[in-house]
Amino acid sequence: MTIDEQHMRRALDLARAGVGLVSPNPAVGAVVVDVSGREVGAGTHQYEAVKHAEVLALEQAGAHARAATLYLNLEPCSHQGRTPPCADAVIAAGIGRVVCSMEDPNPRVSGQGFARLRAAGIKVEVGLFGTEARKLNESFAKYIRLGKPLVTLKSAMTLDGKIADASKPGTQPGSATPPSEGARSGYHWITGEVARAHVQQLRHRNDAILAGVGTVIADDPLLTDRSGLPRRRKLLRVILDSYLRISLAARVVQTADRDVLILCSTADDQARQALESRGIRVLPISATADGRPDFAAIMQRLGEMEITSLLIEGGALVNGAALASGEVDKVFLYYAPKILGEGAVPFIAGEGLRGKTPCVQRFELHRFGEDFAVEGYLRDPYSGQA
Repeated sequence: MTIDEQHMRRALDLARAGVGLVSPNPAVGAVVVDVSGREVGAGTHQYEAVKHAEVLALEQAGAHARAATLYLNLEPCSHQGRTPPCADAVIAAGIGRVVCSMEDPNPRVSGQGFARLRAAGIKVEVGLFGTEARKLNESFAKYIRLGKPLVTLKSAMTLDGKIADASKPGTQPGSATPPSEGARSGYHWITGEVARAHVQQLRHRNDAILAGVGTVIADDPLLTDRSGLPRRRKLLRVILDSYLRISLAARVVQTADRDVLILCSTADDQARQALESRGIRVLPISATADGRPDFAAIMQRLGEMEITSLLIEGGALVNGAALASGEVDKVFLYYAPKILGEGAVPFIAGEGLRGKTPCVQRFELHRFGEDFAVEGYLRDPYSGQA
């Protein structure tokens, strides 16, 4: 590993430390290395701390920043936002060289920070660990371009594509992937402990989680982030419930603390008021012509709430409707070396995908104990292209 790679690896690690603490901003880490090769400053951006990573690193470096190299995973901003332009701070500090992974995906400012640095005589090199950096901030890229969250469809299933045995407690056609909370006695997990622990990491990376009311009725999940990692705001729990059938005794209702959003198409006033009295936000949302949830409208509404990333943990019907809508950007599908056979609940149900064949691109395989997972994209979060 080269010296540049070592320092950029450090900057990426600092950026990852901000996951859960930066939304709706990007995750950025910065390292200042002086002319002798010594690290003299480091910073991680956190939304509540306001200052950006490179400014924190430069402040820590002080006079040692002059003629030093700045490593960071994302182009310094060139516009006035909550803070002055970071590119100006880099120039004022006397940095001699900037090594950066990628341009800012914001189409209004992309490349302008680098242009300002080069105009000031600073050597700029772009692209080191670019693929890794792009993946780290893919939700920001989608949000800043389209004003909608990056949508990941997650499920766990057997090798024959079944997400639950309908004969087991806590399952029904269209209900969730195994009830993550283990709410029902006698439930047989599909995936093992290692895979289930990783699900919590996925939840931590996202601003919101979405499930259908069928899942809530059948499995009584909490839908919370139990990774134990810090986050700036609670995971928003979104429930699709067209007719407000959710029980007031459901655990997601009982534990609501301004972090539950229920989307409905027809709202009974009494049911709505009962939910709202428990701190739950109830919003009407349109349906498509065939009665499915209008996922495009849902994503637009979530984007307006500064939700940059959404994890769908639905059952077969929600999975089918989400994929049919074209709003899913990527999938994370866990597989256990088991076969449930005929009669078990399939990964997808409904008529929405008839005639359509979503294709997963750029996929990776991950191993979790005895289980494995496929992570891949239905479209590029940066270009929007399949």
